[in-house]
Amino acid sequence: MKASLAGLVISMAGVAGLAAMAVADSQTPHAASASWNPHAAAAYLDGRLEWWLHWPNAARDHETTCVSCHTAMPYALARPALRRALGEHDMAAPERAMIASVVKRVTLWNEVEPFYPDQTRGLPKSSESRGTEAILNALVLAARDAGTGTLSGEGRQALARMWALQFKAGDLKGAWAWLNFHYEPWESNDGACYGAALAALAAGTAPGGYASSPEIRDQLKTLGEYIQRRVDGETLFNRVTALWASTKLPDLLTAAERDAIVDAAMAAQRADGGWAVETHGRNGARRRERRLRDRPDGARSATVRFPACRRPGKARPRVAGGPSGSVNGHVARRIAEQGARPRI
Repeated sequence: MKASLAGLVISMAGVAGLAAMAVADSQTPHAASASWNPHAAAAYLDGRLEWWLHWPNAARDHETTCVSCHTAMPYALARPALRRALGEHDMAAPERAMIASVVKRVTLWNEVEPFYPDQTRGLPKSSESRGTEAILNALVLAARDAGTGTLSGEGRQALARMWALQFKAGDLKGAWAWLNFHYEPWESNDGACYGAALAALAAGTAPGGYASSPEIRDQLKTLGEYIQRRVDGETLFNRVTALWASTKLPDLLTAAERDAIVDAAMAAQRADGGWAVETHGRNGARRRERRLRDRPDGARSATVRFPACRRPGKARPRVAGGPSGSVNGHVARRIAEQGARPRI
């Protein structure tokens, strides 16, 4: 999704989504209960996605909507975790609408246009759009199906579309074309590794032992080799996303690589337990974010905390000062702020 005047509003949904997922899925949610309101978080996320679904710039052909890596994807991963925390049994209305749009685009893959066609956006936006969307569709449906324990037909189809677009040669062998609008950290020059890590997360999240399927053994091997080649030199954001994927695919990274990523993340941790925009990108923030880049924010904090707390046998990241200084406490404060903030 290209940056616009609405970019700050859009990005806030990603911040809240990642933060909500980190806190709601925590093994010790009581640590944040004093300052975190899951009902406010759910209302905030639902409101943001509802806004996105009706925003003209997000509309696509066949009455579908762009599935963005910074808004819809974090929502798709976070909302089921909140549903569990709230004891809800049904999807929220915006969630159902988003899933229906994804299923429609997967089903009509050969008929729908790329998110950003070459003819109107210039080369190579069609290829970038297809690669990005294929990964996001697969991840959204894998996350939905994980709640049922069974991979659906459209989920399997989305994963097949994803693997069909994996590069088989060249420097990007094992990865995918990924949108680049110089919008760090999601759609930037370093986006290919981020996309590859999300593809690994999709494969690992898909239920029913999908990641062990013989038919994707070669594709997973090539994907792993790409991430192995790149991970040490990537931005912290991409490295932590790869760490997150390795919680679903343990062989994706070696133990030494996982520890190195967590060590780098802990070294970048701020005094209040959070992480800032500046520490996650290669070239710093866009102009509208520069005033915030030294301040820790919920999205980067949740991005680090979520995978770091799932390494077997490893302590949760925490700074001195008890729960109020922990990553969990930082995320709780940020999501509480987002849940209470009126729509811009």
